Amino acid sequence: MLKEFKEFIARGNVIDLAVGVIIGAAFGKIVTSLVDDIIMPPLGKLLGNADFANLYIPLAGQTAKTLDEAKKAGAVIAYGNFINTLIQFLIITFVIFLLVKAVNRLKRKTEEAPVALPTAEEALLTDIRDILRAQSR
Repeated sequence: MLKEFKEFIARGNVIDLAVGVIIGAAFGKIVTSLVDDIIMPPLGKLLGNADFANLYIPLAGQTAKTLDEAKKAGAVIAYGNFINTLIQFLIITFVIFLLVKAVNRLKRKTEEAPVALPTAEEALLTDIRDILRAQSR
């Protein structure tokens, strides 16, 4: 069983998957920071100094200044966090779309590699070969 496990781990696909998961996690953190620290503050400023992280609808009638305080007091719908997460999702899916598009373009180029046409000399030699074959029959 240990031998089979070693073979499984040594396969290229498993290593590629592990690298992809690690890079994906790091990329997710970058996108989270981009949304939370770069995109949302100016957007909140444009919308009247709104802090999206603290936008919520209280369900227990509580009043609090922050989302954390409101959650401690009762149930809330944290739609500001949902907006942040939605923007992060859209950014990540757009980047993945661009990557898939680039990979597909590279595949198409290798699949559509032009077939080299024979030179005049190669065409003449092919004709001679065909004539000799026909005469030897």
